[in-house]
Amino acid sequence: MKTLQSPSFIVKSETMREMIARVDKIVDSDSSILLVGETGVGKEIIAEYIHRTSPRAQGPFVKLALSAMPAELLESELFGHEQGAFTSASREKKGLFEIAHTGSIFLDDIDDVPLQIQIKLLRFLESREMLRIGSTVPISVDVRLITATKLDLKELVQKELFRADLFYRINVVPIKIPPLRERKDDIPPLIEFFLNHYKPEKEINLSNESLRALVSYSWPGNVRELKNAIYRLSLYVDDKINLDDLPPEIRDENPIELLIKACNKCYIEGTMNFDQVVKCLESNLLAEALRKSKGNQTQAAKSLGLSLSTFRDKSKKYKIPCENP
Repeated sequence: MKTLQSPSFIVKSETMREMIARVDKIVDSDSSILLVGETGVGKEIIAEYIHRTSPRAQGPFVKLALSAMPAELLESELFGHEQGAFTSASREKKGLFEIAHTGSIFLDDIDDVPLQIQIKLLRFLESREMLRIGSTVPISVDVRLITATKLDLKELVQKELFRADLFYRINVVPIKIPPLRERKDDIPPLIEFFLNHYKPEKEINLSNESLRALVSYSWPGNVRELKNAIYRLSLYVDDKINLDDLPPEIRDENPIELLIKACNKCYIEGTMNFDQVVKCLESNLLAEALRKSKGNQTQAAKSLGLSLSTFRDKSKKYKIPCENP
């Protein structure tokens, strides 16, 4: 499959291609977009892509990481203030919404925004007008809102940590960005891209063992973690990356243990019930055993302590392709 590459991202996996295709269908609209994904998956990059390919591309693109902004400063940062509105307000200041007029604003980590600011955000989205702190004159703003969350906002709503009415306002078009472990086809082209970026003057190759370990690793920090790992490797390696060059957490990760931990996490967090967790774990164990045996069903069955007939029956049940005997 051909790698899709743009100034914003590199995509080869079918999962990411489907996600980008969905994004392409809604960029021309003005609807609010909620990007959902783990830390490091590239939510900011997707937000930039949405702005750059939309009719608002000639307008400003303003971004703010809400988790990095102290709550007491956030209101002024978003909505601005008038001179003398508070002790340190020595001059008037435009807020980011005002600065983003005719363009797009990206609010990352919307799950971290305090409740008092959530109320003001809701009012703005309902009226498309904002008030600077210390002012009684509303300012009309034409801006597209793109937000991002690393958590399940529905769960925060149930816990009364996030306003339900605001959630429905920003969740008009939800886009889920899959973690890197679910799109392993993207890892080799990403590695190549980062190596060329950090060492453009050298041709650095990877041994088969090191590439296999990099692809098999779970990447809890996603693309950001991969980028940092390749940067570190580029500092020390001159021509070829071998297995011993990789950090121990990548080199020694046990895929079976990871599957068990992941399924346990799904059960504890309530995203799957008991039967679903069992099916997920069982199907993944079968697939992993088959991968490690390079398609040999007899060896795969033996590694799991199953008879060959039982292994075949379960593989058929979960529709796991078994080509070799």
